[in-house]
Formats: sequence, C-alpha cells, structure tokens
Amino acid sequence: MRIYAPWEKAFQRIYTPFEHFLHAQTTTGLVLMGTTILALVIANSPLYEAYEHIIHTTIEFGIGSLEIKNSLSHWINDGLMAIFFFMIGLEIKREILVGELSNIKVAILPILAAIGGMIIPALIFMFINNGGVGAGGWGIPMATDIAFAISALVLLKNRVSPALVTFLVALAIVDDLGAVLVIAFFYTSQIHLDFLLSAGSMFLIMVVLNRFGIHAILPYLIIGLLLWFFMLESGIHATIAGVIAAFAIPSKPKIPPIDFTQHTKNLLDEYDSYPVATDHTMHEEQKAILQNIKDRIDAVGSPAARLERSLHLPVSLIVIPLFALANAGIRIDFSSIGNVIFEPISLGIILGLIGGKILGIFGVAFLSIKAGLAKLPQDSSMSQIFGVGALGGIGFTMSIFVADLAFAGSPKLIFQAKIGILTASLLAGALGFIWLRFIAKPAEK
Repeated sequence: MRIYAPWEKAFQRIYTPFEHFLHAQTTTGLVLMGTTILALVIANSPLYEAYEHIIHTTIEFGIGSLEIKNSLSHWINDGLMAIFFFMIGLEIKREILVGELSNIKVAILPILAAIGGMIIPALIFMFINNGGVGAGGWGIPMATDIAFAISALVLLKNRVSPALVTFLVALAIVDDLGAVLVIAFFYTSQIHLDFLLSAGSMFLIMVVLNRFGIHAILPYLIIGLLLWFFMLESGIHATIAGVIAAFAIPSKPKIPPIDFTQHTKNLLDEYDSYPVATDHTMHEEQKAILQNIKDRIDAVGSPAARLERSLHLPVSLIVIPLFALANAGIRIDFSSIGNVIFEPISLGIILGLIGGKILGIFGVAFLSIKAGLAKLPQDSSMSQIFGVGALGGIGFTMSIFVADLAFAGSPKLIFQAKIGILTASLLAGALGFIWLRFIAKPAEK
C-alpha cells in the first residue's frame, strides 16, 4: 500500500469549479489582508515619500501615433483592474448559465437581498451627505468585497452550511454586477461617441467569433485589448471593457461531453494495446494518442472556464495585491482620526456599509421569506442571514475603486472615503464573524 505525502493528496483531489472558486477567493482574501497592512505600514513610515514617488511615476506606451501616458497607480486601476473585472464578468456569466443564478427559485433570495444591500446603504449615505461635497459618493457603500467575505465564512468551517456559503457567493456576484452598472452609468464624466462606437464594434466582432465557433484564445485577446483601449478613450471607465469582453467569450465546449467520453475510451484501449517496453518508454504511437487525448480535453472544456480557472492565481497574487498597495497606502494622523471618522463622507460609508448592508440584506431576505417569495437556504437560520448581512459590509476593493472615481481630483475627500471604508470593513468583518461564530443560532433540524 502506497503512503501519500500530504501535498500529493492535495494535488490528487478533484475540485469542482465552485470549490476552486471558493479556494481562490479565500487565497485572495488572505493576500489582500496582508498587502493592505503592508501598504498602511509603508504609508506611515519613513518610506512614504518613496512610496508616493513610485505610484505616481509616469509610464508611457505607444504604437505609431497612438500613445497612452499615465501614472503607475492609473495603470493599475485602469489596466490591471480590467483583468480583475474580466474575471468578475466570467464569474457572473458562469453563475447565470450554470451556477446558483441559473435557477430562479434558488437565485431569487440572493438577488433580492443583494438589491436591498445596494439600495439601503446608498440611501443612508445620500441622507447623511445630502447637498454636501461628498454627495456623489453614494455608490461607495453599495459594494461587497467577495474575497474578504468568503474568507470569513470559510474560517467558520462547519458552523455554517454549504448552502449559506452559496447564498453569500450568489449575493456577492449580483452585488458585483450592480457595482459594474453603477460605474458604467453614473461615474462616467463625458462620453466620446466615436471611441464608444469603436468599442462596440470590437465587442460585436468577439460575438461573431463566438457564434462561428472560434475557441482559440488569441483572437479574443487581441480584440479585447482594442476594446479596452477604445473604452478607455471613450470616457467610460476602461475596466468595464473587461466585463463586456467576458460575456463574449465562448462558454460552450467545442465537442459534446458524450463524444469525448466514447472517443477517449477508444484511444485508451488503443494506448493499452501496445506492449510495455522493458525500459518503460512509450512508443511514438502512444505519444501521439496522449496528445490526441489532451487536445480533446481542451476541446471539451470551454474557453470561458479555462480562462476563469487560469486567471484566479495571477489576479489573487498580482492584480489585487498591487491594487491594495497602490490604493490602501493612507497616511493616518492618529490624533485627528476621530474627527475624520465623523466627517459626513466617512460616517455615511461606515453607517451604509454596516447598518445599511444588514438592513438591506437581512431585512429584504426576511420580508421575502415571510412573503413566500423565497426560501431560506438549506440548514440555515435567519440569525445566520443576519451574520451574512454583516459580512456584506466588507466593501474594501470595489468600494475603494468607486471612491477613486467618485472623488477623482480631490485627495481630501478620497482620504475621508478610504478611512470610512477601512473602518467599516474592519468592523463589519469582526461583527459578522463573531455573530456567526458565537451568537447565531443554527438551523433547527
């Protein structure tokens, strides 16, 4: 009997796409936490001036008469984050086609809860900042950071049911879609129609490639880059190109799974028909058979699934950490931090992300279940839904992103927003975790 090393067992385990998604989001949450702390430490140390110099360094790219010149922080926020939004788009598409959002009876609760969790925080922020300089930041407390929220649930292990985790994932996906729409429609200063039409034509070309069954990634990559450039020049935030491109990527396999199964069995039988060489080397025909099997494995998987799986690691370990390093480096004057928290912008974000998310997610879920519009997730309780509502108040990544758009050109307002986001996310995460770990009553069986 062979004894396996722990890492061998880990590699041999087969993860479903949903399990792989959860693992990736947990990794993202942990890395994001580490890089956020690092950015805060650097910003409040003698390295602050060097840090500011680096993130504001101008980087220029050009081909012929076309050139783009931006600071490093803008390249991260407008360029690298487009990859993050592309992955978000792939996740949204998967959930709609085959995930929790594909079954309306299951999806109705997280959809309604997500809508409530976006509207109530925005209304609270607008009420506090009505007529003030920060009124345009109403979209900031609408967001939920899926990586941080899922990480907190995963740490609770058996204290929450798989259905509750699925509920949070579906809710966060709908929340992300809402944030994308808000950015596209409400945080666009001016639109250049010619570039917007060019971006639309790139999207149509990608759709045509999809309809003609083109599964090679390279054509989509090239046209996707052009789509990103035209979207950048159009005035609509360039990251929206990532979501749009994701919806054009093929989600259907090139060959039906049943054909793959039969053909692979035939190939394996042919492979086994060759005698085993004394030195255990393969015949040239066997190598050809293995390559044929590999090609068919690629063909039975969709480009969208392959891209989503392959992007999780670079997004988790490169894109999101760089975003945190470039945006979470806040120089804090601890003697005046109390006053900043009570500024209308900070206070609106804190109350919106904590109180608004709980009222929106838990309140709407409670009313929907009582009205018979939806059902409680299996093996879950309303008390646990309250805890999930609290975790929904972890806004971090998307909230910071929206804050930079809402208050562009006003460092003072961005600072107040980021203080509110960090404070609210920390308190919401702690409240949600403690509630689910020590207070929430499990489902009655």
